[in-house]
Amino acid sequence: MAVPPSLVWRAMAWFRASRATRAGAGRDRGDPPSANGASSMHLFWTLPGQFAAAEVTLEVLEDPAVNRLYFWALQASFTDGHRELGAGHLGLQFHPDYPGGRAVNWGGYHHRGGELAGTTSTLPGSLGNVNTRDYPWSPRVAYRLRIDASPHNPGAWRGSLVEPGGPEPVVVRELLAGGTHLQSLMMWSEVFARCEDPSVLVRWSNPVAYDDTGAAHRPSELSVNYQSHRDGGCANTTARLDDLGVCQRTACPRIVAQGTRLRLG
Repeated sequence: MAVPPSLVWRAMAWFRASRATRAGAGRDRGDPPSANGASSMHLFWTLPGQFAAAEVTLEVLEDPAVNRLYFWALQASFTDGHRELGAGHLGLQFHPDYPGGRAVNWGGYHHRGGELAGTTSTLPGSLGNVNTRDYPWSPRVAYRLRIDASPHNPGAWRGSLVEPGGPEPVVVRELLAGGTHLQSLMMWSEVFARCEDPSVLVRWSNPVAYDDTGAAHRPSELSVNYQSHRDGGCANTTARLDDLGVCQRTACPRIVAQGTRLRLG
């Protein structure tokens, strides 16, 4: 399923503004009537500043049971120190049109609109999409997602993931976004299923950003955001803490309110 760049860029712009949105109650059935056809929820890092790299662990604990697109990603904005140049999102997809329904995506959008250019991925791509590549991820496995500067191409940003026990990171590709640092870090779930489709659960843990010296900075809290009823979101989604990190679940009672700051251990 390819989402038109104009629609996705509007969604990306909405992400940046969504700190101020109010999540309305009500919609718990049917397809999300949002601009891109998805219901989204976000976890904003309470970590101001600019960084050289960022990473987080993602586990899909309960797999999708319907043939609809699900996308879970770490997002970062690119900056030259004065302005944002766009944003990129790195994550796993449950995508019915890929082998086994499994894919990985590293793509992004320029602040003026349109997709960011990037290098050609060495991973196979069944649909020929430069951003989304075949990747046989497994449920209940912890994948470490990482965004950092390319060691070879100034102004390019590498998206990679580490498999448990893997010898080396799997590099998806590099985005030619420009800029020198990352900021406005967050994680999100973007769900193209019906609100009442069987519940899906993911966990995010150990978010870390690194400065130019390599020092690690960890957000003490993650701020919860749900796409509002007005903007097409489902009301029956929630975030919650567990013993390892912060989970996001679909098709369930909302037990953590909009705007809650979840304190990480």
